[in-house]
Amino acid sequence: MQDFSLYFELGWQHILNWKGYDHILFVIVLCGAYTLTDWKRVLLLVTAFTIGHSITLALSVLKVITVKTNLIEFLIPVTILVTAASNILGGKSSRPKGVQLKYILALFFGLIHGMGFSNYLNSLLGKSTNIVAELFAFNIGLEFGQIIIVTGILLISFILINIFKVKKWNWNFFLSSAIFGISFIMAAERWPDLFR
Repeated sequence: MQDFSLYFELGWQHILNWKGYDHILFVIVLCGAYTLTDWKRVLLLVTAFTIGHSITLALSVLKVITVKTNLIEFLIPVTILVTAASNILGGKSSRPKGVQLKYILALFFGLIHGMGFSNYLNSLLGKSTNIVAELFAFNIGLEFGQIIIVTGILLISFILINIFKVKKWNWNFFLSSAIFGISFIMAAERWPDLFR
């Protein structure tokens, strides 16, 4: 039980650590086009993302797959960029378009992020013999951290839209555009590392 609480804590601390802000940006932009009333859809999106990153995190930690770190570090901001662009291009409709496609993208992008998480977890595990239990605890911790991020963003959107009367589209456009710009710079900075 002590190992569970340790790896659970490491999981949520890792996702909420601003040094790894790329994962935070992804979760923010994933739910940025939604409001508090859409919490079920957002929960499904985040769960799809969690399933994706849980699969590749497990496969990477168990040494079933290995992917070049530079490639993953480049692809992570690309996932953020694509998600931000889909929010912006979704238009001003009251409901985000292409919801089914968003679930598939969240799952697929989760696969990429899971490989990014695996570098950190591999360094923690060392020669541990209880990898499955620790992997499970770490994943639960990541999910807990993601729910904290989602709750925060949905509350901010609720306050801006319902109290300060900011139009939903303006909030979505502002948030998604800012994250699009940040992720574009991140991807551009990591591009040269692909060829090393």
